[in-house]
Amino acid sequence: MRQDNANIRRVLQLAREMLILADEGQAAASDDGCLLLYGVVQDCAYKIRLAAERERRAHQENGQWLEEG
Repeated sequence: MRQDNANIRRVLQLAREMLILADEGQAAASDDGCLLLYGVVQDCAYKIRLAAERERRAHQENGQWLEEG
């Protein structure tokens, strides 16, 4: 597997983990500061995921992306 593609896959996984953490954190938040923190984490995760998905599409369009494990 190409290292750049592996890194994109890893970024997508990290974004998923950030979204899960944000959901769990918001559910357990005890004050507005915590809600704000997890809202920021959630917002960043969506932006990271969007950028990684764009890059994956660019690699697919250029024939640099194989559907590997």
